[in-house]
Amino acid sequence: MLSIFTREPDGEGRSPWDVTRSVWYAMFMREAISRTMSDRMGWFWMVAEPAAMTLIMVAIRSQIKGGNLIPGAEFVPWLITGLMGFYLVREGLMRGLGAVDSNQALFAYRQVQPVDPVLTRNFLEGMLRTFVFLLFIVGCLMLGIDMMPDDALLAMFGWFSLWCLGLGAGLVVSVLGSLVEEIGKIVKLASLPLLILSGVIFPLNHLPHSILEYLMYNPIVHGLEILRYGFFNGYHVVHGTSLLYLWLFTFSLLALGFLLHVTFKEKLKAK
Repeated sequence: MLSIFTREPDGEGRSPWDVTRSVWYAMFMREAISRTMSDRMGWFWMVAEPAAMTLIMVAIRSQIKGGNLIPGAEFVPWLITGLMGFYLVREGLMRGLGAVDSNQALFAYRQVQPVDPVLTRNFLEGMLRTFVFLLFIVGCLMLGIDMMPDDALLAMFGWFSLWCLGLGAGLVVSVLGSLVEEIGKIVKLASLPLLILSGVIFPLNHLPHSILEYLMYNPIVHGLEILRYGFFNGYHVVHGTSLLYLWLFTFSLLALGFLLHVTFKEKLKAK
């Protein structure tokens, strides 16, 4: 991991760490301008996608079954927290997928490494998704829907855990997707099944144990359940939810991602 961030001092006598910070700042500003200003509909879709999904699911649920569908939590806040947490992981994965190829021209500068756009993109996406989540919380409170977390520290830690999980996945696919084109197609196809299998739009507690034990291998489930428990202290989390499993999986992805970037750094630059 150290070799990723170790850079030679530049001609102005700045230390490698100063060079790294300058690279990250420049790439962050470049990505921020591109993400928020070049696409006029970018902000709209960040808000409209979870809002539309929430309205559709509420309409479907109201037709199928009435009453309190989620033990210990109201359905709308429960659904919003799940959608926001899932989109945080998904966008970290998707933004990492094309980060290396879309910044190929910048690798002509020796200070810029292939890992830099992955890190800056994920950091920016996390900030944007956090802001959108806060907008939803404020909007729900204005509509009389209780979206205030019962345990703010646990909710923030669950959010941070999902952010790190998305970063680890993004680091891995940023290398594999650049080296093997088919990987990118598989990742994109897996987005919708992951939405369903992660317990985002329906509670997994309703499933038979024989199915649930396999779904619990998905780390996103653990992250979403921890996030939801931070919002609703009376919520009955899915049996088998483990913070230890979530972070072991996250650390494994981060380590594998950085290892892949170290191993294939020159190959990624030469593409």
